[in-house]
Amino acid sequence: MWPDASDTEPAALRAAFGHVPLGPPLGPAGVREREEAFGVTLPEPYRSLVAVIGDGCPGGPPFYGLLRLDDSLTGGDGSVRAEGIDLTRPFPLTETWAWRDDPRPDAVVEPLVAEAWTSGTLPLGTDGCGMDWRLVITGPQRGRVWWFCEDGAQPLAGPFSTAGPGLLGWVRHWAAGRDWFDTGG
Repeated sequence: MWPDASDTEPAALRAAFGHVPLGPPLGPAGVREREEAFGVTLPEPYRSLVAVIGDGCPGGPPFYGLLRLDDSLTGGDGSVRAEGIDLTRPFPLTETWAWRDDPRPDAVVEPLVAEAWTSGTLPLGTDGCGMDWRLVITGPQRGRVWWFCEDGAQPLAGPFSTAGPGLLGWVRHWAAGRDWFDTGG
């Protein structure tokens, strides 16, 4: 389908979402249209998910459901999506950052936090209480899923979770019924 698409990822996504009703897929032309409008190419396997498998779902992941691509791009769902988001600007983080505990002055930290929220990530949905999941679209973390909250941000995979780093790892972890942060790391 796409030059960078794996043959196994769509099948694995279909299996993971097998019991959840997904919205109608956008089709390859629909995805390309949105990519052109926002000046980005979505990472695999998310690109194939919304193009040929399904676009959004009410039953997770995350807890309140996977956002439709159009809602992620426009914030039309009433989410906490930050104003001024720019998917073409590289996501600046490469490791966990607890901005609430950052010792630097607020005048230094606040613009950096705003940059993390508005640069290169696509909202996937929320678990509520300000705990949001985002897919990195641009930058060194491209294709990874990150967890954001009022205290900071961290990649899903790593010392706190047995999930894989990308969308497929995130979805498989959810489908297996595991807690997001299941290692106590």
